[in-house]
Amino acid sequence: MTLPLNRDISDDTSRDAPVIVAGGISDSHTWNLVFLQLLLEEHGQRVVNLGPCVPEELLIAEARTHRPALIVVSSVNGHGYQDGMRTITRLREQPELARIPAVIGGKLGIAGARSTEDLAALRAAGYNEVFDDSAEGITAFLRMLEELPQRALV
Repeated sequence: MTLPLNRDISDDTSRDAPVIVAGGISDSHTWNLVFLQLLLEEHGQRVVNLGPCVPEELLIAEARTHRPALIVVSSVNGHGYQDGMRTITRLREQPELARIPAVIGGKLGIAGARSTEDLAALRAAGYNEVFDDSAEGITAFLRMLEELPQRALV
């Protein structure tokens, strides 16, 4: 189940809905999350950065509170596939969060790039997009950012 990123989330979601950035539950790296926050802010997004080692329960609670326009899960430690699969499964089990767009990116495997089948499995589990840490993955992520509606600057 994948959803377009430019869809209307719900009637109660304003154009100013934030983007939630989170590290996988086993990933203690922070530099990637700070970089993503700055990059998203440069693209006109308000960001709620949950930091590293984010348990699914915390992500679910914050998503319920903020009703984000997008959830970005980032991995540097190479366990992105396993962490990401757990995270999206739990997120999509929540009826009120099932339609919030979510993407995952970074180092998704410890032995290099994941297979095409693994990337498809992440999408089938509920991620709208999957970005590996290749040059193509980074370019695709930047293109996605350009397509996100920017909030009005006051």
